[in-house]
Amino acid sequence: MKLYIKEKVFSWTDKFTVKDEYGEDRYTAQGELISLGKKLHVYDRFGEEVITIRQKLVSLLPRYDIHVRDRDFGQLVKKISFLRPKYVLEGPRWEISGNFLALDFTVTQADRQIFSISREWMTWGDSYCVDIPDPSLELQALAVVLAIDCANETGDNASIGLDIADIFD
Repeated sequence: MKLYIKEKVFSWTDKFTVKDEYGEDRYTAQGELISLGKKLHVYDRFGEEVITIRQKLVSLLPRYDIHVRDRDFGQLVKKISFLRPKYVLEGPRWEISGNFLALDFTVTQADRQIFSISREWMTWGDSYCVDIPDPSLELQALAVVLAIDCANETGDNASIGLDIADIFD
């Protein structure tokens, strides 16, 4: 299964639409305008909140708590790496590594690919294609992609204003 994620460019907060491979709307994501740290809420097509992503405020490197259907799924942590972006999803212990330009990511667990992320070039706003072989991991994959997008935003790379990972990348 594939999901296509598109950021709405002219918005006061983060806004994303998510479509399936048939072009049908699946989810919408909305950031909070006023909050301590970044917060993102994802709703299904019926308006039910299915994912919540919250930035940890006291952390040297970017950290985001991820909740899927009101259950703790894990914490995305940006790691210090050379040339290639790298994240770990604590909880399910997924490793997330990107290519040099941070456009493509592979998510693995014990050397088994869980899903892949491709960022599209030359688009207004961020656009991603997520290829998920196991449809039961749809919400988890979507949550990880949106958390990575939050961690990569300019000016949001660290909770206390210092991101050692950017020094080494």
